[in-house]
Amino acid sequence: MTNLLPFTQLYINGEFKASAQNSVFDIRNPHTGQVTGQSASATSQDCRDAIDAAHRALPSWESTDISSRQAILLKAADILQSSWLQKCIEINTAETGATPDLGTLNWFAGSNILRTVAGMSAQLKEESFSSATGGQVVVKKRAVGVVLSIVPWNAPVALAVRAVAVAIFCGNTVVLKASEYSPRSHALVSELFHEAGLPKGVFNFVAMSKETTPSLVSEMIGNPKIRLVNFTGGATVAKALAAEAAKYLKPCIFELGGKNPSIVLNDADVEAAAKSITYGAMFNAGQVCVSTERVIVQRDVSKALITAVVELCKKLTAGDPTQNPLPALFSQASAENVIRLIQDAVNSGAELLLGDLSKDGSTVQPHLLTSVTSEMPIWKRETFGPVTVFVVCDTVDEAIELANDTEYSLAAALWTQDIAKGKEVADRIYSGFTNINGSTIHGEPSIGPFGLGGSSGYGRFDVDHFTQKRVCVIHAPGMKYPMIESLSAK
Repeated sequence: MTNLLPFTQLYINGEFKASAQNSVFDIRNPHTGQVTGQSASATSQDCRDAIDAAHRALPSWESTDISSRQAILLKAADILQSSWLQKCIEINTAETGATPDLGTLNWFAGSNILRTVAGMSAQLKEESFSSATGGQVVVKKRAVGVVLSIVPWNAPVALAVRAVAVAIFCGNTVVLKASEYSPRSHALVSELFHEAGLPKGVFNFVAMSKETTPSLVSEMIGNPKIRLVNFTGGATVAKALAAEAAKYLKPCIFELGGKNPSIVLNDADVEAAAKSITYGAMFNAGQVCVSTERVIVQRDVSKALITAVVELCKKLTAGDPTQNPLPALFSQASAENVIRLIQDAVNSGAELLLGDLSKDGSTVQPHLLTSVTSEMPIWKRETFGPVTVFVVCDTVDEAIELANDTEYSLAAALWTQDIAKGKEVADRIYSGFTNINGSTIHGEPSIGPFGLGGSSGYGRFDVDHFTQKRVCVIHAPGMKYPMIESLSAK
């Protein structure tokens, strides 16, 4: 029966292919535990072949005019938007146990990112100004080179598109390394660009088993043809990647996790804030880097807000994604970690408002806690589960201090009906994104969520980070060179 399962191929130099050694690995649905597909598991030779193909394609692609690159991205967006919705939903659910809502979001966000990036042509224009020597200076944004992109499982299509779209538009070539949990979803990007007519070698795709990933990724980073690494995922893996890249002084772009706060001030619309917080904390069972993990609420509205969120969360259940609004977590190990963090907090004095500290395989039901302190691990560490904690404060200054008491800096939300005050408070929140009267789960397509350092990462998926400024100085005639002039005088 295994050979009847969907099989994910590698995509190297414009061709879909099996591994050089025909090695494979299984993909299991986290809710059922059943094998739902198989993927080719790349070898060292496959990885080298992918990098070599990208390197060969680089000179031609980098010299391609911007309008041609733009046309391919727009065609890919049209293909994705016109007929791929059901495909995105079905594959996403089969591999990661996601609900149809997440598959829909992947589909919509993927096409939106492609269109947004295609509109960035003005950012690639060259600059020209007079040189200090009287000549002319020309500054061009040119491709960095071959980019290694490493993507996660939790929003596989959208995050894979984001990882490669700007890079390709800027004239780079790419090797995309899939997550072992969602290779088939990531491979959709291979199909998309292939159908859109992207020249061979510009985009290459490899997947590999969990066991072989560490050594092969290290080898790929060390390959001298790789010039830039981008990664979306967790801080632990990012530290290992950064350490490896540092051996070769290679730059990295990291979009990592968040312990994202939602601050609710006394003048907030409590009903709207409660809905936003519930959505932000529970969407995809909290398995989103910009999930609402901490709620910091001023005392006057704390009882009303907490009661409203508890009542909303009571109506949410996790499990079978076709029957429940929340999915299971992506692995039993993740579920165990979430329960461990909650249990530790309760043992240290936190009050459990909702939840029973149990799990069923990889399924965890919504949990809400209050009386959490900043010394507890659940305050400090990203849970990546259907959990949020409440902290009550008295002043705005205290709320800001609590919000900034973290090594994460990805996203935040602020609730107030005084927009002028909201802007002033937002300026004091150390976060790449602060949403006033909106969910932490938001990122503008042209900017996206980004960290300001620490465990939320650094760098952005934008033109500036996927290009290098190269300067050409056209010198005026008649330049004088004092040392040479003095020789002529002798």
